[in-house]
Amino acid sequence: MYEQVSHTLLNEILNRIKPEISEQDLRHFYTRLGANFYAIHSLFERLYGDRDDFAEQAQQLVETMAENYIKRPEKLRQLDLARENDYNWFLSQKWVGMALYCEGFAGNLQGLQERLPYFQELGVNLVHVMPIMRCPEGSSDGGYAVSDFRDINPELGTLEDVVALAEAMKQRDILLVLDVVVNHTSNMHYWATRARSGDKKYQDYFYTFETRNIPDMFEQSMPEIFPETAPGNFTWDEEMGRWVMTVFNDYQWDLNYSNPAVFIEMLGIILFWANQGADILRLDAVAFLWKKIGSTCQNEREAHLILQLLKDCCQVTAPGVVFIAEAIVAPVEMIKYFGEDAVIAKECEIAYNATFMALLWDAVATKNARLLNQGIKSLPVKLERATWLNYIRCHDDIGLGFDDRDILLCDYEPARHRKFLVDYFTGKFDNSHARGLPFGQNAKTGDTRISGSLASLVGLECALEREDNAAIADAIKVILLLHGVIMAFGGIPLLYYGDAIGTLNDDSYREDPVKQEDTRWVHRPSIDWDIADRRNTPGTVEYEIFSALKRMIAVRKEIEVFADFNNRELIEVKNPHLFVFGRYHLQKPNEQVLVVANFSKHPQHLNLEDLGSWVARYRPLVDLYRGKSPDIFNNSLVIPGYEFYWLSEG
Repeated sequence: MYEQVSHTLLNEILNRIKPEISEQDLRHFYTRLGANFYAIHSLFERLYGDRDDFAEQAQQLVETMAENYIKRPEKLRQLDLARENDYNWFLSQKWVGMALYCEGFAGNLQGLQERLPYFQELGVNLVHVMPIMRCPEGSSDGGYAVSDFRDINPELGTLEDVVALAEAMKQRDILLVLDVVVNHTSNMHYWATRARSGDKKYQDYFYTFETRNIPDMFEQSMPEIFPETAPGNFTWDEEMGRWVMTVFNDYQWDLNYSNPAVFIEMLGIILFWANQGADILRLDAVAFLWKKIGSTCQNEREAHLILQLLKDCCQVTAPGVVFIAEAIVAPVEMIKYFGEDAVIAKECEIAYNATFMALLWDAVATKNARLLNQGIKSLPVKLERATWLNYIRCHDDIGLGFDDRDILLCDYEPARHRKFLVDYFTGKFDNSHARGLPFGQNAKTGDTRISGSLASLVGLECALEREDNAAIADAIKVILLLHGVIMAFGGIPLLYYGDAIGTLNDDSYREDPVKQEDTRWVHRPSIDWDIADRRNTPGTVEYEIFSALKRMIAVRKEIEVFADFNNRELIEVKNPHLFVFGRYHLQKPNEQVLVVANFSKHPQHLNLEDLGSWVARYRPLVDLYRGKSPDIFNNSLVIPGYEFYWLSEG
């Protein structure tokens, strides 16, 4: 869009641009910059326009984009052009992801490259490698306390190893996802050490205060993230003689995005990792980017403006790269991280469907889909060119952040129901075989979250210990049921490493003084590849799970209606144990798939006449996953316990 004020500024910037930039071939860069500059200028002015150095900072912003474009490898520039032409590429049903810790999965980056055939064997073609940047030993928060944003944890390898991994993955058509921690740094980062030494420039990179007056004002409205291990939101730094905002842990200093220099630094870091070959960048803790007295300092309007600006700038330099928003917030807030454009995602194209994850765990515990159905009805519709990451487990805890109104509509009392879920998954409830652990217990609010591997939470660990073959079979069915739902729901299914082979809780973290206070390490295992090799041995648990998921992934990739174009319809049925929804093709009305999931241990039936146009009365149904017809008696579909169907008309 042409707008005189912004383009006058752009002309001034280009007239002053460094010769080492202007002398380069910047044809595509200038085209994209011109197309996006009105939005970039509007956002940058909204955030920083009242500063005396606004023009100087705008100059630096454009030069940062240009310098990173010049450094962008030619193969990645060509990939940008291809993805600009196929702009819905990430909405395809062919993508299936896996999140992993490099060290736990393969030891280091070279080991991960050697394990790429495992992903191809399973059918995974999107791999999220959890944080790999340099962190202080002992105060790393699992990789999220970064001390150098442009270097790698030396135990994992080198930058050259990252580039080699990215190239090897591209040769196998596997997408690489990397983390950028945008909200905070380690207190050992260069910026923090300079601030600690008294450098005013770098003190302004953070929120630092001489007295408790301003921190105390913030504390009146800010919640505590880790009340057990890191109470409060500010830490006194003795050497600096100032209070510093530390929302997560006392060794993680929150960045001050009201300073444009911070924004430009972080943009440069994002573009740096795009240039190393990352296809997708996961932006961590985006809900916390803007701090305001009198608020919770989460989900502020300015945080969204920052993300929009990052996206617009990235579209100029590396338009083939998309963003994941790591914002585990209420659905009404979560949907905003896609952006507020009617069609195009203007912030992050991908976001975690944390509410769906939590609702699935509720269905596992209650053996019914009442809250799952109710919660999905309350999930806002996403933008057309955005998609969810649907997951069962991840590196983090399971939070029970359901809307109290939805819980009440299911005739549960919110506090009692959440206590039941915690008791169930920590094995305190009668007849529960779950082996989870509590995390983040807050004595003030009563809130508790849950740690544990998928296999241990659904009872596989307990069943194996008891050598109970029936219970083992049931646990495997639940694992497959949950994956069958996320594969079909709409979005990118994201498996967690170890889940495809039934990896149990790893209690070794208790022996590590750095990790022993954080129960989340129980589900951050080191893969035993001798055990993993059992996936090729019929009759083993590993084989049963892996071979079923391998087939499930292969079938998913062939079902076009599983692509994510807001083409899902929730179907309410009378049977409370069933979760039923339909997927349909926007251009081909006759192509549709009915998904039916039974969360009860016992067989359930569904009257097909209640499904209206979703099922033709006299046309046979085929379960696409199994390749055969389901059991139907007198027009009632029978769904075995802990089973699911992907039904299409034959």
